[in-house]
Amino acid sequence: MKIGFLLFDKVTQLDAMGPMQMLSRMPDAQSMTIAKARAPVTTDCPVELVPTHDFDSAPDLDLLCVPGGFGIVDAMADRETLDFVRAQVDQAEYVTSVCTGAFILGAVGALRGKRATTHWAYTELLPLVGAIHEDARVVRDGNVFTGGGVTAGIDFALTVMAAIAGDGVAQSIQLGLEYDPAPPFSAGSPARAPEKIRTRMANFYKETINETRNALDAALVTQR
Repeated sequence: MKIGFLLFDKVTQLDAMGPMQMLSRMPDAQSMTIAKARAPVTTDCPVELVPTHDFDSAPDLDLLCVPGGFGIVDAMADRETLDFVRAQVDQAEYVTSVCTGAFILGAVGALRGKRATTHWAYTELLPLVGAIHEDARVVRDGNVFTGGGVTAGIDFALTVMAAIAGDGVAQSIQLGLEYDPAPPFSAGSPARAPEKIRTRMANFYKETINETRNALDAALVTQR
């Protein structure tokens, strides 16, 4: 199974690397990272990722995964990126995203009429791409899987893996990687975080939500 992770500058590295760590251990999986060019891609951490393929050398994928990050604004403005995603969506067996990567899928019409999720701060934008927001960490609608924000990518990967290879394979890899989260706080969801923390983080995301909305509007106009 050929599994490809889209990369672009200012990608959230855990959006891509969390699921890749899981999915690359699936039997007969061939994982790869794909970007517009083979040059190193910046992330939201002091680390760069070197793609294994560019758009021209990437094969047809069985599973496409689109991560999120603040770089989605520029990615949605790039015609070559959207053309590549659209072409892969049209033929891939599984079409997936993590966090705000959902909006790159949405910009090419892949979420129209689909139940989907994304990072909690951006869920209000899902109707713009014709998606139906479902409040869940991972959502499956047919061959489309979407994950919530960042760390949800690990739960997302296990869900995808179970659908492809079975629960036993997914559980074995979960154990092998000792994925047994027990965070010191229960503030990882807006439903459980203290009100002061929710307000602070909602304010933090206000500007990027507007930037994403504008980029999405422009991308959708271009696609019509």
